[in-house]
Amino acid sequence: MSDSPSTIQGEPEAPRGFGWNDSAELHKCADGGGLFHRFKTIRRGTVAQLIDFVMDLPEEKQREYAIQKEGDHRLSIGEIRALFRRADFPKTPD
Repeated sequence: MSDSPSTIQGEPEAPRGFGWNDSAELHKCADGGGLFHRFKTIRRGTVAQLIDFVMDLPEEKQREYAIQKEGDHRLSIGEIRALFRRADFPKTPD
């Protein structure tokens, strides 16, 4: 008996990319993030749409926002900027 798990056809799993189309919400960083934080949602969309929105803001305003990604992951401005710079970021045409 083998110690390694098998796959149905013996093929390795395809690598997954980042979830650009995952649902997300845009919040003001000062919203407190408490029990009723959903009532303070500024905008909803995909992760890519909200990253694009934040990066279109003036640089001094960008720090005021955070993205709450589906799965309970909060993206702060540093992570938003890093994701925007990725080669696979789905930039919208101007």
